[in-house]
Formats: sequence, structure tokens, C-alpha cells
Amino acid sequence: MNSKFLAQTGIIAAAYAAFTLVCILFLGGLAWGPIQFRLSEVMVVTALFTPAAVPGMTLGCVLANLINIPLSGTGALGMLDVIFGSLATCLAMLFIRKFKDKPLLALMGPVFINALIVPAYLPLILQGLGFYTIPFTDIALDGIYPLMYLFGFVTTAIGQAVVVYVLGYPLYKALSKSDVFNHEVHA
Repeated sequence: MNSKFLAQTGIIAAAYAAFTLVCILFLGGLAWGPIQFRLSEVMVVTALFTPAAVPGMTLGCVLANLINIPLSGTGALGMLDVIFGSLATCLAMLFIRKFKDKPLLALMGPVFINALIVPAYLPLILQGLGFYTIPFTDIALDGIYPLMYLFGFVTTAIGQAVVVYVLGYPLYKALSKSDVFNHEVHA
């Protein structure tokens, strides 16, 4: 591995972890919980420019999710997010890299992959914390796993799509015109 690849990996990991934790701290239940609206997901566009984004975003996700365990009080259940949330991030970054020449298609990876994986384990964590109601309502989904999964699928997909396409795609266009990622680096 060359030093530029390692440097990009480290910078992306640190930036994603920090940005995710800021989102969790300031957006609370909108960034972590039944609704997954994480502004830090805008950083998935880095995978359109460099393969260093695959390990960088994955490592950043692992770090953010590990640090979130004591912040959210999830205890051992938080390891589900560390393992499966990070797996979702890794798969999404690999999807983007595979379709990097078709950015609109490539950015569908994080939307679909996160919408499939995150709602599969998130209800377990939320139930372990003693709650699962639809945010901003009194509608309880506790104990009704298929509805919790469906709700999580829809809200995660919407949150990801808004961040990735409304914010991320314009960021990609702007970065494409800049010299930030002037050429790919390889491991």
C-alpha cells in the first residue's frame, strides 16, 4: 500500500467517524434510531473518486458505532451496529466502486444496502433499550418485528436517498470540478 492511499483512508475514516458522531449528538433520534438520517452519509461520494474510501468509510463506521455504544447506552447490543452497520457500509462502498463510472446508479448502493441491512437489526437494539415507537407519534411498534422492519426499510431508504442524492450528488459534481481528488490512488 502506498502512503497516499493510507493517508486518504485515514482521513476519510476520521472525517466520517467525527461527522457521524456530531450528527448523532445534534440530531439524536434522526441520526440514530428508527429514522436513519445521517448527514455524514454524504461522504459516500468519496468512493466515486478513490478506492481508499472503501476501507476509510468502513473503518470510520466501525469507530463511530463503537463510540456510540456508551453514548446511546446500547451496551452489548450496540455490537450489532458495529458489525452489521459496518458491513452495510463496506458493501455500499464496494457497490459504488463497481459502478463509479455511472454515479447516479452507484449512489443507489448505499440507499438500498442500508435500507435492507440496518432495519434487520435496529429493532433488536431499540427493543433492548425499551422503546420502539414511530417518532413524533404515539404509535408503538414494539413486538411487531415485520412492521418495525418495514418502517425502518422505508425511513432508512428515504433518509439515505435524501442525503446521498440531494446533498451527495451535488457534492460529487463540485468535487469532480476541483482538484481534491485529482487522480485515483491504488493500494
